[in-house]
This record gives sequence, structure tokens and C-alpha cells, in this order.
Amino acid sequence: MTTNTGSSTSELPGRNGKPLVLLYLLTAVMSLGYGSVFTLLADIRDRFGFSDSDVGLIAFAGFATGFLSQVFLARFADRGHAARMVRLGVAIATLGMVCMVFADPLWQWVGARLLLGFGSGMVGPAVRRLVIARDPDNVGANLGRQTAFDVAGFVLGPLIAAVFAQLFGLRAPFVVLAILYVIAFALVGRIPFGDTGVAGDGHRAIRNLVRLPAVQSALLAAIAFYLTLGMFEALWSVLLRDLGAETWLIGLTLSIFTIPMIIFAPRGGALAQSRGPIMVVTSSILVAAACTFIYGIGPLWLLIVVSGIHAVADAYTMPANQVAVAMASPPDQIATGQGLLGATGLAVAGLSAVVGAAVYDAFGRSAVFSGTAVLMVILVGAARWRWNAAPPAGLAASQPKPLPTDR
Repeated sequence: MTTNTGSSTSELPGRNGKPLVLLYLLTAVMSLGYGSVFTLLADIRDRFGFSDSDVGLIAFAGFATGFLSQVFLARFADRGHAARMVRLGVAIATLGMVCMVFADPLWQWVGARLLLGFGSGMVGPAVRRLVIARDPDNVGANLGRQTAFDVAGFVLGPLIAAVFAQLFGLRAPFVVLAILYVIAFALVGRIPFGDTGVAGDGHRAIRNLVRLPAVQSALLAAIAFYLTLGMFEALWSVLLRDLGAETWLIGLTLSIFTIPMIIFAPRGGALAQSRGPIMVVTSSILVAAACTFIYGIGPLWLLIVVSGIHAVADAYTMPANQVAVAMASPPDQIATGQGLLGATGLAVAGLSAVVGAAVYDAFGRSAVFSGTAVLMVILVGAARWRWNAAPPAGLAASQPKPLPTDR
């Protein structure tokens, strides 16, 4: 992330402590709703008589609008509108959750998911910009902590949804989550939006970013990471079931997989800032590639053990990639860079889930997981090549002078 000598972030009131915690909590609450919906898709299908393709459309709607809002709207957080982006995004996501409380025909469920995905896509890059700008000296650890809260929310969401749906019916989880989103909206009012952007040309922001070799490197690493993540989400339960695992064991492995990500993500982000993100992502993605290869040949017990190692590797990859994009992005394109990273992840994970399932059905687990591992190694090699072509100067303690607050 390049900087000039405008004004230091030390001029921002309360840059550490409470403001960052509020941003982390907001991240966790937004993730709660996103993870909950996936848990209830089967119940929604059975309750309202939808087909599998209908349910797929509901799920896809959120991914599509999340992708679009991160690609095309994140730039406005860089141009002085971070506060408006967060407030409006939370409000839109809340409206989507409320719509799910009353949704009945398919178009209403699709519309609700469109709103939820769109709002969440607005909030994510803007919040990461605020986290990055508030304390650049510790941006790696801070992004790691945000990742931990993000994962924790995504994990707790399905649990909350399942419990309330079982006890009080299908509509109950959406009522609870809508209330939590309203609380999140109130929480936004307590966040001091000190850094709201810098003056800059927002035109061709994405095009300018992808021309930077370091951004290309981070995106290549992100493709490698989300390639296996999308495959894992689509095939893990099917793979374990085919190897004889019971449902409780499958659920346990999915829960355990998230624990290292919550614990080690802050360390991964701090290490990326101190040692360099390309070093971290190279090591962590190569470990993940080895684990992915073993998924295609190993027995059940070995897969479960290896998945824990894989989770630790991913805990280092996620924040390190965010740090890489933060280092590579000009100061007037911080949120744009984070939005581009998030959108790339959504697109790759969705595509790899679809392709991976088809390859698994046609050729078996060895082909799909060994092929994925080889692609990951190629991609991380390309990422190192592009990073070394023009390494960014690094994160500095100074930031350009922000625009007047839009609170």
C-alpha cells in the first residue's frame, strides 16, 4: 500500500481498541446471517415444495449480488463514503433478512437473498478499509482478528439457525437474525469513522489495480486458495460419506476445521506483515496443496487428521492475502482492492464447487483432488513470479489526508 506524507493515522481519534472491536463484532454479525441461510436451504425446499434447482437459484442469488457489489461499489468507500456504505449495506441486508421472515413463493426468497448478498457485499470491503486505515502498524494482526470473527460468525450462524428452527419453526431463525442485524445497525452508529477515504479518481479503479504485478500475485494466490475451499465445501461431506463416515462425524470435522482458523488467523496476519505476505501464502498454500492431494488417496482417518493441518494453513493464507492486497493497493483504492479480492473468492469458490462435483462424479476423488493440488502449485508459483516482478514498498504508518467525514 503506497503512502504519502499527508497525515498520520495517529490523528484519528481512538484508532485502537474499542473502534476495532466494534468493526470485528459487525463483521461477525454479518457472517451469522450468511452462514445461517445455507443451513436452512433443505428445510426451505421441503417446506415450500421447491426443486433442487430452485434452491440452487436462491443460493446463487446471494453470491451474484455479493460479487457485483464488491466489484462495482467498493470503490465508493475509497472516495469518502465508507460510513454510508456500511450503514446502507447493513440496512439492505437487514431488509433482506426481514423479507425472509415473510417470504413464500420462490421469487420472494430469491429477492431476499439478492438483498442479503448485496448488502453484505457493500459492508465487507468498507469495513476492511477501516481496519487497514485505523492502525497500519498492526494491520496484519488486525486483519487476522477480523478473519477470526468472520469465521466464528459463519460457524455460529448455522448452529443458531438449526437450534431455533428445531425449537420454534423455520421462520424463527430469520426473526432472530433480523433482530441481530438491527442491533448491528445501531452498532454502526457507535463506530468513529475517522478515515473515510482520500481524494482520487475512481474511474477505471479495477482496471488500474489489476495492472499492478503485486495485485496480480495476490489474486493468483486467492484463486489457489478458493479453488480448494470451494472444492472442500462441495465435496467434503460427500467424500467422507463415501468412505463410510457417519453424519455426526462429518459434522464434527466441519466444526473442528474452523477452530484453527479462529485461533491462528491473527498470527497469520501479523506474520504476513512482518515477514512478507508472499512468503506466508507460498508456504501455507503449498501445505494446503499437499493436504488436498492426500484427500484423493488417503483412508478416512488420515483425511480427518490432515484436514486439521489444512485448517491451520488456511488460517495463515486468508489474512496474508488481505495484507498482500493492502500493501499493493494505492491509498485511494484500498477498499477497491479488498472488494476485488472478495469478489474473486466468491467467483472461484462457486465455479470450483460446480466443476469439482462434476469431476468427482465422472472420474472419482483421486482425479479431482490431485488435479486441484497440481493447479494450486502452479498458481502459487505464478503468484511468486508476479510479486517478485515489482514488490510493493510495504505498509507504512502514515496515510494520506482523509476526506471530510461522511457521518
